[in-house]
Amino acid sequence: MTFSQLGLAPAQVRSCESLGYTEPTPIQLQAIPVVLSGQDLIGCAETGTGKTAAFLLPIIQKITEKAKPGVRVLVLAPTRELASQIQKNYNELNPVRANRSAIIIGGASARTQMTELRRGVAVVIATPGRLLDLVERGAVNLSMIEFLVLDEADRMLDMGFLPAIRRILAMLPAKKQTLLFSATMSSDIEKLARTTMKEPKLIEVSPRGQAASMVEQSAYPVAQESKTALLLDLLEREKFERVLVFTRTRRGAERLSHILSARDHSVNRIHSDRTQPQREAALRAFRDGRTRVLVATDIAARGLDVDAVSHVINFDVPSAPEDYVHRIGRTGRAGNTGRAITIVTPVDELSMRAIERLTGQPVARVVLPGFGGRKVETTTTGKGFGRAVPRSAVFTRSFRPRRASR
Repeated sequence: MTFSQLGLAPAQVRSCESLGYTEPTPIQLQAIPVVLSGQDLIGCAETGTGKTAAFLLPIIQKITEKAKPGVRVLVLAPTRELASQIQKNYNELNPVRANRSAIIIGGASARTQMTELRRGVAVVIATPGRLLDLVERGAVNLSMIEFLVLDEADRMLDMGFLPAIRRILAMLPAKKQTLLFSATMSSDIEKLARTTMKEPKLIEVSPRGQAASMVEQSAYPVAQESKTALLLDLLEREKFERVLVFTRTRRGAERLSHILSARDHSVNRIHSDRTQPQREAALRAFRDGRTRVLVATDIAARGLDVDAVSHVINFDVPSAPEDYVHRIGRTGRAGNTGRAITIVTPVDELSMRAIERLTGQPVARVVLPGFGGRKVETTTTGKGFGRAVPRSAVFTRSFRPRRASR
């Protein structure tokens, strides 16, 4: 089926063609007609499947058909990176430049954002905290919203945004179309949907919690003190094109990026202590290929849209199984294959088993040559290199940097 057969106008079809969209993805195939019909929608699909275009294309068409003043569309996102990516997609797909957009996020100048709003915009893409700040300053009027989009709503709840979301919902008109999109759906999200949406249509392109199908997954058991040595061994023996490394903490991201830099790796980092310009510069260099390794906390798991990420490495196992799905969804995007590697210490095994229960599939345990282990319980052998290792194996190889990190 083509985009025009879904009910999209010629202008939207031309926008798709200009971006190389030849045919709708499964989520677009099911969601676009529902949004065009005016029905509320809950869309659940794995990352990298085109969820953003699934709601932007029909919304752009509907606000183009009938011009009105004021802010008509509100898109809420959990992170600055995701909000920036949505605005980029909107500007690429919007053929009517009169329907301007504004991005309202923390870490950027509130004064600049207020100036942009005064110029008149039809679409506001925002993180909840900064949006409430500007509403309280009288810079944003939400009384004419016709379309509300909650993107990655489960992540917003994980980050503690539920009170802010409820405050924002109370400011919106009762008559509006609400769209909720996420890669995973929790019971809390379903409860929020029941209280804020009107008979929403549920679309599930993939089972909830299912990892991206184009991603080959493997795990490398190792002792806690040998994690860094294993990561360096991986990076230095393999020809990874573009690698996203996830840590659990900001301090861990800083430490790891300095160690990798000391080993002559082209590396940068993204976490919440970095300024917005620093985060944008790091992401731009990674996207352009000037940086081979990007170390990030989970702030980058939602919204980092780089088609050429060849590998995701979980240096730290995420505390929430759902975050694993989002992390590895940064590779294997847009029809490309990818690889996800998780470094697992003995204390991480319970978390890994929770991940396997969520995704419904085992993650192969493998070990690189030179990292010995004691066989206790053999698991499936991973592809590419290495051999099967026990889940409870303990490794003792230590890390010694080539030179001191400054």
